[in-house]
Amino acid sequence: MSENDKPTPNYLWSVLHVKCPRCRRGNMFKQPNPYKPLRPKAILDMYHDCPVCSQTFDLEPGFWYGTGYMSYAITVLFSAVTFFLWWLTIGFSLDDNRLIYWIVVNAILNLALQPYFMRVSRLLYLNLFVHYNPNFDTEETVKFT
Repeated sequence: MSENDKPTPNYLWSVLHVKCPRCRRGNMFKQPNPYKPLRPKAILDMYHDCPVCSQTFDLEPGFWYGTGYMSYAITVLFSAVTFFLWWLTIGFSLDDNRLIYWIVVNAILNLALQPYFMRVSRLLYLNLFVHYNPNFDTEETVKFT
């Protein structure tokens, strides 16, 4: 296999593993596991540049403020999916507390998955501005100034 025939990393795989959007190979975060260590600073401890393609992650001051909208969308989508799955498997009724049980279970799951959701929201937000480039090793990186 020649160097020009590099396999393209899968988009969904790179999002789930929180890889650089430009090369889909380098880690965005210094600690791959968002739960180890479980401290707010460690959850979002990122590299300044991608270790593989040297893409700058912090494109401009205040860049990451938009990730709040992404995190909100991910949380709402997750809640809608859990609501639908709960409705299909257990169902809802006005005669008992199944709706309350779903709210409690959904809240616990959202809290438990929040460190991962925060990382994925950063990746998806960066994907809006930095796109996959199969020639990442020979072309310039995306920069704002």
